[in-house]
Amino acid sequence: MRRALWFFVLVCSLLAGRVALSQEAWVQIEAHSTLLEAEERARAYGGAFPNVQGYAMSTGWYAVALGPYTAQEAGDALTRLKSDRLIPSDSYVTDGSRFRQRFWPVGATGAFGAPGIALADPADTATTTDPAAAPSEAPAVEAAAATPEPAAILPVEEPEETQAEAYASEARLDKEERMLLQTALKWAGHYPGAIDGAIGAGSRRSMGEWQAEAGYPVTGVLTTRQRAALIGAYQAELALFGFTTVNEIETGIEIDLPLGLVAFDRYDPPFARYAEKDGSGFQVLLISRPGDQNSLFALYDLMQTLTIVPIDGPREIGRNSFTISGMNGHVASYTQARLDGGLIKGFMLVWRPEDADRAGRVLETMKASFKPVGTQALDDSLGQPLSEPRADLIAGIEVRRPALSRSGFYLDAAGHVLTTTEAVKECTRVTLDGTHPADVVYSDPARGLAILKPREALSPMNHAGFRPDLPRFNSEVAVAGYSYGDALTQPVMTFGTLADIKGLDGETGVARLTLRALAGDAGGPVFDMSGAVVGMLLPREDKDGRVLPEDVGYALDAAEIAAALGQQGLAAVPTERSGAMAPEDLTRLAKGMTVLVSCWN
Repeated sequence: MRRALWFFVLVCSLLAGRVALSQEAWVQIEAHSTLLEAEERARAYGGAFPNVQGYAMSTGWYAVALGPYTAQEAGDALTRLKSDRLIPSDSYVTDGSRFRQRFWPVGATGAFGAPGIALADPADTATTTDPAAAPSEAPAVEAAAATPEPAAILPVEEPEETQAEAYASEARLDKEERMLLQTALKWAGHYPGAIDGAIGAGSRRSMGEWQAEAGYPVTGVLTTRQRAALIGAYQAELALFGFTTVNEIETGIEIDLPLGLVAFDRYDPPFARYAEKDGSGFQVLLISRPGDQNSLFALYDLMQTLTIVPIDGPREIGRNSFTISGMNGHVASYTQARLDGGLIKGFMLVWRPEDADRAGRVLETMKASFKPVGTQALDDSLGQPLSEPRADLIAGIEVRRPALSRSGFYLDAAGHVLTTTEAVKECTRVTLDGTHPADVVYSDPARGLAILKPREALSPMNHAGFRPDLPRFNSEVAVAGYSYGDALTQPVMTFGTLADIKGLDGETGVARLTLRALAGDAGGPVFDMSGAVVGMLLPREDKDGRVLPEDVGYALDAAEIAAALGQQGLAAVPTERSGAMAPEDLTRLAKGMTVLVSCWN
């Protein structure tokens, strides 16, 4: 009776264990013929999913699966992950009946036939010869327990398909699977065509390029195993990036964002900022603001002042859109924005230069998915203002600052600019009004002047008309200049008088002025009251330990300027202006002629 009761209890326990196991399920996503391949794929998926498991199978292959789940959870996970194209389309739910020894995660224990249960050493399961070691009333049960499990079936490397077999397996793909193949090829950088599911010459060429890169014989048709490797790598990296369709209500933007690389940080109008995640080195800014064409152009100029927008790189602006690309040794970024219906919407992606390949894939996905939605833009009241506002930040982002800023003025309708040599010496880059790059085409240190030529066509509102002679002593003059560098967007007018037509030490070619100019005014035009240019303001120089009074300045006179221009084949255009202009009219004339010259290093 006691033996029968013991047997009944043991059977019930085993049945209960089987019921518990039957409630577990897995989503099998891949199977590989070698352990090395399976471990590599499990490791790749492990970067995206926390529940990756790897098991040797009774077939001799190695399974990569997600789980365990309940049967219901497994079905839900399969549907969701396949619809998001994060796992292969041929993934399926399994009860694990073919799973044997667990090989992933590395170091985890597993068993044949019962995943997740530790496999005992065969030596420990042998029948003992010590009579005291086992109950004498249940020998049959002990013998059953001591029966060793069947040995694992060693994997058999299946031969690669022939080219004919590869064509045959490819022919069995449906349109969605062929589109997935093209998508994976595009992701790998080998397919520039449309994702249409039609395998033509372009697809064949792309497959051949991928085979060459991966070290396979180049045939132009992928075997089943090669397709699995290509698509598996694409899906694993896609899962690692964590692309998610984000419908940003506040900005009115819908876009696929790599939320495995970035995470929402805060609103800093006109930006919704997504900061790097886990040290990924990627950042995203969604751009959203109301505006018109002038606002778009102003945003174009603003973006190029940010430190995350490198100076060097292609950029293009049209009537209603712009793009900016740039890369240096520290950072790379891409920006696009478009004006539509009084709203400016766009985005910026920022990455490390060494991540260029990954960034290219992310950027293509973001470009293809970007879509303005709704009729609203980011509210300027959103976000937290800085407790201590800083002039070197715009919307919380550091602004690039020039090493030096001085003034200059347009010489002609072609946009040539005259400035002081102080503004351009030892500069790696020179800009006009902060954004327009210019080249130094002539420099005369003796006279203290330099001529700049913009790299792009500019159309100045006004340019200098020179007076052939200097006005009389003590007549009123005015200097237009960026007294405070780039802190102001318009030049400042400083009024004074002409004190002498030579320097204090008798120097010729310069005029001495009585006015209180600042360092940023150097290089600016000096006007008489008719609006004629009589010279260019020179920097203040204290010589031989002598410090000049604050209201003393020097200007290079028009005759010296004309001589320098003539040597370069340029003309100092004379003017016949006479009579005094109203101060507001002179200010308007000077504003259209004077330009901010910035030196960058």
